[in-house]
Amino acid sequence: MASMFQPGAGAIPATLVEISVSCRNLHDMDVFSKSDPLCVLYVKDRGSERYRELGRTEVIWNNLNPDFVKKFTMHYFFEERQMLRFEVFDVDSKSADLSKHDFLGRMECSLGEVVSAGRLQKPLTGQNIKKGAIIVTADEMTSCKEEATMQFFGRKLDKKDFFGKSDPFLVFYRSNEDGSFTVVHKTEVIKNTLNPNWNVFTIPVRSLCNGDYDRSIKVECYDWDRDGGHDLIGEFFTTLRELSKGKCGQNEFECINPKKKAKKGAKYKNSGVITVESCRVVQVPTFLDYIKGGTQLQCTIAIDFTASNGDPRTPTSLHYINPYQPTQYAMALQAVGEIIEDYDSDKLFPVLGFGARLPPDGRISHEFFVNMHPTDPYCAGLQGVMQAYSNALQKVQLYGPTNFAPVINHVARFASARRNGTDYFILLILTDGIITDMPQTKEAIVNAASLPMSIIIVGIGEADFDAMVELDGDDIRVSSRGRYAERDIVQFVPFRDFIRSNSDMGISKAQLAKEVLEEIPDQFISYMKKHNIKPQPPQAVQSLPPAL
Repeated sequence: MASMFQPGAGAIPATLVEISVSCRNLHDMDVFSKSDPLCVLYVKDRGSERYRELGRTEVIWNNLNPDFVKKFTMHYFFEERQMLRFEVFDVDSKSADLSKHDFLGRMECSLGEVVSAGRLQKPLTGQNIKKGAIIVTADEMTSCKEEATMQFFGRKLDKKDFFGKSDPFLVFYRSNEDGSFTVVHKTEVIKNTLNPNWNVFTIPVRSLCNGDYDRSIKVECYDWDRDGGHDLIGEFFTTLRELSKGKCGQNEFECINPKKKAKKGAKYKNSGVITVESCRVVQVPTFLDYIKGGTQLQCTIAIDFTASNGDPRTPTSLHYINPYQPTQYAMALQAVGEIIEDYDSDKLFPVLGFGARLPPDGRISHEFFVNMHPTDPYCAGLQGVMQAYSNALQKVQLYGPTNFAPVINHVARFASARRNGTDYFILLILTDGIITDMPQTKEAIVNAASLPMSIIIVGIGEADFDAMVELDGDDIRVSSRGRYAERDIVQFVPFRDFIRSNSDMGISKAQLAKEVLEEIPDQFISYMKKHNIKPQPPQAVQSLPPAL
């Protein structure tokens, strides 16, 4: 970790670790196939009994012994007992609501247990759960900023299917200090061929080999089967140093099937050849590299003033003005705004409202300035935002419908004029989630995905937020009229997950801000990378805001 040493600076006394999860002998909940497992990781809040969701793996279809590719990253503090809870589900639908899926068991442990064991295996437990185990590993991550872009093709692979050829795909593994291997990438499946050309893919060097060019990388080639019982065609071993030489004779690997080799002996040659078509390793700029180079974050706030929030004069309203306690909208604004404000040099925020009837004639507007100024939407600092919101509640009539598209298109017009990397736009939408223009909103998101822009949706209240989860697009990319968003630019967070007693409100606000903003750096980088925009040289500044 020497590359992270910065004399004269301060640093959190923590180690960044990557958590990998596998399961074995899961309970089979499906009648005509095997279970389709998904693992969810929860982290126990400091000083509380409450667990919050950190993330979810991908779904692995028809598999009772999954090795999940998606990892979890978090800081490990030696001096703290950081409790983790893993829950495994059999996915039965596209719903993000875990109660709609079959529970396969849970396991609780501390991060310290995982780190000290190297490889922690425990049984899954729960009501009526009588089988299944979970395997958790934690690897210290380096500060390596490189990524590798590679492409492979296969030739004369073994035929595995009775009525066809083979349906090959590749699985890449990083070797661990104890000699075991952790899956880090799977290619797509190429149907019915013995000579596949797999798509180009990009993987962080940190994930592939933890920055060690000479660390062993195992590659397995499988024939895909619908029932999840994929057949091994063969395997080979290499290193990133070898792969980085690109297309050459040295990077043609014989695919060896250990069982066939043991059975046939000297007569066995190979089960095909896997060739490196290309491999390029490049330095990847970080979010802070762009911020240091002068890129500005431009944050616009949009507030839901529709009648579904309830009459602000009644205590049940989400906009109820209580002299002793801020509204949920105000609390969410405060928590997220405090972070965003650090990155905005002029501290001026445009604040839009939608779904209200405006004075003096009661016209309905889906894109009005909350400060009620006819031409200038800007509010001075977070305090100005809060004051404008409070004043607007006294002047407008909550009405409807709930249309997101106008405010998304409003910000998109500005983002469209600044595509060169000098500015990145963030739209923060606070809403009760009862959306009425879903097709138009999807169209607006698809269009905005090609612009320097991200959308954060904070759900206020107890509504069913399935529509908001659909817009989030983590599992299925948002599409409209056959076009898919080129990037995932939407992050949805339900505010109710962070409301606790007033004594814990400071912690809740911090956790809300973290959850809401954690995808912004990756979305930011994805735009810059997609459009080949490099960061400018660092500007002379007195101080930098903290990292998102």
